Amino acid sequence: MTGATAGEIQSEEGTRRSYVRAGTNTERGDAFEFLAGWGQSQASPTAPGGSGHSVVPTTRWEYMHAMACLEVSGHWVPAGDDGGCISGVPQAPALDCAGQGWVEPRWRRFQVPPATDWSPWRRVDYGSCGGDELPVLTAEEFRRLPLPAPSVHMQPDTGWVLVNKETIAYTDPTPVTLTTQLLGRTVTVEATPTRFTYEWGDGSRPVVTSDPGAPYPAFDVVHVYEDLGQAAITITTEWSGRYQVEGDPQWREVTGTATTTATGPVFEIREVRTRLVTGLCTDDPKPDDC
Repeated sequence: MTGATAGEIQSEEGTRRSYVRAGTNTERGDAFEFLAGWGQSQASPTAPGGSGHSVVPTTRWEYMHAMACLEVSGHWVPAGDDGGCISGVPQAPALDCAGQGWVEPRWRRFQVPPATDWSPWRRVDYGSCGGDELPVLTAEEFRRLPLPAPSVHMQPDTGWVLVNKETIAYTDPTPVTLTTQLLGRTVTVEATPTRFTYEWGDGSRPVVTSDPGAPYPAFDVVHVYEDLGQAAITITTEWSGRYQVEGDPQWREVTGTATTTATGPVFEIREVRTRLVTGLCTDDPKPDDC
């Protein structure tokens, strides 16, 4: 930390500088679908679509409730269509719900079009006690919603910036509202950008902040380029979320976050020198010393 003025958080690495101003129950066998759509995602390595910041293709999810049966291989699989396990195959015990109704374990599988094959069923939980089951929007499902990646804005926005002068960067932090279906019920999801990582494209250290920045005359998020050449600014936005299930007035927080990434256009970093000339550089013909 060097040269920070009051009210500013400033970092310096080599000759490159940037800073941010401080501030601111379905029946067994009844499956349902979750259509995630195209969107930015940070998927887990084992989830369809790969890992890291990427666009994940439309993924179809199916869920169901069924008794769990233990195969000889040691893997748990859902019970057959008759609701029971094959003779000789152990069956998972039901929970003691003290007189309340027991909901069988929840399972899910996925399909990534254009492929037509489904993944094997995987158990999500061990069952639950109570009557009507309230759907839970998991972090994985939240990450697969089509969240719009906030764009990178910069000033000056002329296709070039001045070396050794402050370049302003900012983005749009407006929350978005989406809807999806879980267990046959409509779920409203509110996603809010909460953290922003600005990468400047010149090899300098990224700036991580809760401030989305603002246009001129604000200098909330800025960077000083000290080398001539070309660069492009990349912003990674971290989203938090909450959701509300149809028929339930309570909003619930999503456990986990999602990220989106966007890169602005390539621009030039130029040096401009001033000097006295004999005439006007707008004259035709232009003076030789312009």
